[in-house]
Amino acid sequence: MPGTKNSRWKIFTEQLRNKYRLVILNDDSFAEKFSLRLSPLGLIILLGSITIVMTAFVISIVAFTPLREYIPGYGNVNDRKELLSLSAKADSLENTLSARDWYMENILHVFAGQVEGKSAKPVKDSTGKYINIDIKPSSEDLKLRNDIETNQLESTSDKVSANKIGAIDNFFFFTPVKGIITTSYNLHDQHFGVDIVAKENEPVKATLDGTVIFSGFTADDGYVIQIQHANNLTSVYKHNAGIIKKTGDYVRAGEVISIVGNTGENSSGPHLHFEIWYNGFALNPQYYVAF
Repeated sequence: MPGTKNSRWKIFTEQLRNKYRLVILNDDSFAEKFSLRLSPLGLIILLGSITIVMTAFVISIVAFTPLREYIPGYGNVNDRKELLSLSAKADSLENTLSARDWYMENILHVFAGQVEGKSAKPVKDSTGKYINIDIKPSSEDLKLRNDIETNQLESTSDKVSANKIGAIDNFFFFTPVKGIITTSYNLHDQHFGVDIVAKENEPVKATLDGTVIFSGFTADDGYVIQIQHANNLTSVYKHNAGIIKKTGDYVRAGEVISIVGNTGENSSGPHLHFEIWYNGFALNPQYYVAF
């Protein structure tokens, strides 16, 4: 039986080494115009070599030429930041031109004698008769308010603790940015997330799959992006230098959504303020994310 297998293998290898000639003849004179002598083994080696060369050529083009910018996932963060900066400058120029046009229009109205008339006489204030009413809260009122606020905070903390051990414990939260936590979650100080100090222009990544529900600029928190996830989970990323995703975009966990920055009045240095909300309650991100 082994001898039969060896003989079959020997016949197969001999057939691969057999030489064949491809001849092209003139149909009228039967003169030979071209001939090519190849074996099946040589043809296989030739095709394999061409495949390897073409693969190496395509990989080199993608890796070392600007064509890689057109492939999803090869985006340059610096180029994206420059585009955001140019967009902000264009908006600033537009506002400046609009203000200049408004100013020139008012100047022309003044030269033409089209000035505003007298403003309407203000209505007499009738609240003076209530000036002697004492509206300051009594000590009992202050104590009651303090007790109610304390109980609300404790009740909220209990609900958050109950949520913490709920169904979301099975979720794998992707770390949005690596860094040092300078301010932790503190419900009594109304600090509903953590502040992570990281390098400036460091990319910020989505912690879970979800849909962007807000992407914009606020005076207090700078560039903010919010993502809605499954199971009524929401993640918030504040003080970014720029935002890469827009409202309505679907993002995957670990996908770059913004850039670490220092925007907004509540920011004092390059960092990311990160929050996790579940069913309307803020959770401590340090329970779920390894920073």
